[in-house]
Amino acid sequence: MPKIVNTHQAEAWNGYEGRHWAENQDRYDAVNSGFNDMLLAAADIAPHHRVLDIGCGNGRIARLAAQRAARVLGVDLSGPMLSRARMAAVGVPTLTYEQGDAQVFPFPPHAFDVAVSRFGVMFFADPVAAFANIRGALEPGGRLAFLSMRDLGDLAWVFAAIGGTPVSTSTATGPLSLSDPAVVDRVLTGAGFTDVTAEAVEAEQVWGRDVADATEFLMGWGPVRFALREASPSTVDGIRDAVSAALVPFADGDAVRLRGTARLVTARA
Repeated sequence: MPKIVNTHQAEAWNGYEGRHWAENQDRYDAVNSGFNDMLLAAADIAPHHRVLDIGCGNGRIARLAAQRAARVLGVDLSGPMLSRARMAAVGVPTLTYEQGDAQVFPFPPHAFDVAVSRFGVMFFADPVAAFANIRGALEPGGRLAFLSMRDLGDLAWVFAAIGGTPVSTSTATGPLSLSDPAVVDRVLTGAGFTDVTAEAVEAEQVWGRDVADATEFLMGWGPVRFALREASPSTVDGIRDAVSAALVPFADGDAVRLRGTARLVTARA
């Protein structure tokens, strides 16, 4: 595997976090797939395009891009998730995956026409350096389109019910690091991109088939599990009950649906 500089994220995505996403790939796709069409429309992929998927995870966006493009490469830190992605890509010769850190990955210069990411670019150790590396992989004038978290959406109501959030709300680092359009513009222009846009978007996210199912899924989600790692069994049980009660208003009979929010960002190399 090529050089890794984002060692903390590499540990997480090759540990419990990555295994949980790999083992529950359909469930996480149900959470995030409401954003797929808007991301692919923004990417404006043509049949002759070569596409780079950054933080491709279990590979859903890469597979959709491969239906539109000449060639697709997905790159991710997570070995468990890439194993799932590769299994799903059998028989698709135009789609390949590599394990690595996009901040320092040795991409061939100007080898891609489009770079995309669905929530895979918020955790770089040095975002300007990372996006500069991605820009170098794009043809001059090549297109960048990605989704980053804007806020917690309806999850904020759930976490408020348990007295706090297991997800960092700092905009300096972590999942909300690219939530502010001014920060997005500063990072991307610093990396050499132009024509930067950052649109507020939202989509429905399905967290489970009913309240009990969604509750157990959320309790097993990496940030929640990490936050409760030292909690007593009685505390965990109390939080499980609070999560369940908070999810009741979002259940509609066949699913638990929460509103997710994002920034849809585009730029030119």
